[in-house]
Formats: sequence, C-alpha cells, structure tokens
Amino acid sequence: MLTFEQKQQIIESFSGLTRKEISMNRLNYHFEGSQYEKKIVVEKLHPNGNGFVYVGDLLRYNADRGLVNIRDFSEQELREVIEDSIMYLSEVDEPVEEVKIEQVWRNRTGDQLLLVNDAPYWNIYHGFNLEESFGTRDDAEDYLFAEGFKPSNK
Repeated sequence: MLTFEQKQQIIESFSGLTRKEISMNRLNYHFEGSQYEKKIVVEKLHPNGNGFVYVGDLLRYNADRGLVNIRDFSEQELREVIEDSIMYLSEVDEPVEEVKIEQVWRNRTGDQLLLVNDAPYWNIYHGFNLEESFGTRDDAEDYLFAEGFKPSNK
C-alpha cells in the first residue's frame, strides 16, 4: 500500500489538479477544467492512506455514488484512475435526443406500454424500462396486440 506522502506525490504530478486542505488533515484535489459542476477528482485523502477518486458511472470501476476507494491502490492503479477521472470530467456528453412517444397502448387492467420510434428500431417501454424492440412498427404492433394491448385514445 502506498503511503499518504506517496499518494500525494503521484496526485500532485497531475498539473491540472489543485490541492485543497479540508478537515482532519485530509486533502481534496480539484480539477478546474471540469466540464461539469463536479470538480473534485480526489476526495478526502487521509494521512492513514484512505481516500476516494471520482469516476462517475465508468463501468470499469466498482464505484459507490461515483467514488472508488484508493486505499490499496498501486502507483499504476492510482495514476490510471486519476487519468480516467480527469478524462471523464473533461468530456462533454452529446445532447440526447428527446424521445418521441408515438403511441400509448393499454390492456384491460389499465397497464400502459409506450410505442416509441428509436430509429431504426420500434421499441416498447414500460415506464423507463425497455420491454421489447422490433425492426418494424408492424412487428411491434403485432406483439402489443398479442399481449392484449390496444392503442389508447388519450
């Protein structure tokens, strides 16, 4: 396990990070170049070696609320997670197109499914969950009819 001083030295080798002292002798490192409100890359680095790096929703890491614990990280692992964090905070997501609901379908018990054209697919959603996906609108409608759903008049 790296010492507090070794972790500090590695973190401070990243020129884009600014050190901020917080309570209980802990340190935060901010990334002012962040494209988001979130600017803290390293949180609560403690003299006992504990600390966290923000990785958001990167699938590579088993993060809790976007944070990964770096207590037992090697030098290489620490460098990689900081690089990933900076890259994550530097990239601007492309705007998501608004989903256009083509039609609401209901069954006899009042359950509701949404038929949505997510080109090139026709998707059926139950709330925010994808239920099924089809290549054509006719196939999607055939599925809905077979499951006991009918187009809603609303």
